[in-house]
Amino acid sequence: MAHVGKRSKAARTQFEGKANLSVEDAVKLIKGAASAKFDETLEIAMNLGVDPRHADQMVRGVVQLPNGTGKVVRVAVFARGAKADEAKAAGADIVGAEDLMESIQAGKIEFDRCIATPDMMPLVGRLGKILGPRNLMPNPKVGTVTMDVKTAVANAKGGEVQFKVEKAGVIHAGVGKVSFDDEKLAQNVRAFVDAVSRAKPSGAKGTYLKKVSLSSTMGPGVSLDLSSATTH
Repeated sequence: MAHVGKRSKAARTQFEGKANLSVEDAVKLIKGAASAKFDETLEIAMNLGVDPRHADQMVRGVVQLPNGTGKVVRVAVFARGAKADEAKAAGADIVGAEDLMESIQAGKIEFDRCIATPDMMPLVGRLGKILGPRNLMPNPKVGTVTMDVKTAVANAKGGEVQFKVEKAGVIHAGVGKVSFDDEKLAQNVRAFVDAVSRAKPSGAKGTYLKKVSLSSTMGPGVSLDLSSATTH
């Protein structure tokens, strides 16, 4: 453990006095300091000028990262008949109806994304208290309640990231692995920031994007120059 402490201390020293970096400089710094024995995730945190307790200030959406997340995403689909077959053919990991609902009620949640056809929502609705807090509840706004099961599964497997603002007005997400090329990580960061910018709610007052920071899973964070973090 002492060794990990030393590495962590060294990383923090590298970050001292550094703030408001360009996306490229931040990525380079984080990659250089990442020393865990696994391929760490590049994580983004965005502080927004919203109060999500008000419905007109809720921020949620979905973004297809140009270079994927590097994460294996397990997908569950609520569907019957031909749509269930379509989901299996598209590569869904778990497909079911009442049987899937029962296994979730029993605490068996072996998936990272949940998709449902519209006719299954009365069934899925019973799982709100379990799936809601885990941000796994299918929602038409982010394309996870749909008849186009094939596309939804492909998107989930291919680097699509959902986002939803937390109580304190912060959005967290993983936007790639530190083993990715610098340029690919920078593209993913900007795609994510742009998507959150486009999702600005009607009730947002004053400054919407307050702060954007990057870190690796185990490393310290560094703030970004906001003008560098967007493409427009």
